[in-house]
Amino acid sequence: MEHYEYKPSGVCSTLIEFDLDDNNVIHNTKFTNGCNGNLKAISKLTEGMEANKVISILKGNLCKERGTSCADQYTKALEAALSQRG
Repeated sequence: MEHYEYKPSGVCSTLIEFDLDDNNVIHNTKFTNGCNGNLKAISKLTEGMEANKVISILKGNLCKERGTSCADQYTKALEAALSQRG
């Protein structure tokens, strides 16, 4: 299992942390700052899901006129982690 940290931009959350196992399954997601209840829910809902599945569901989800959201930034974090893995 590998731990990843991502600094999102354009959103209230300032850090996204998660682990990926050998099958790219997500574990232990934690958002720092942002809408606490909503981000805890995203973390619980994505626990045990394959990263590409989460990306396909949450990518492009927008918050107001920001052009992104914490959920969308989470997909960017997952994509970055998957690209590091090769």
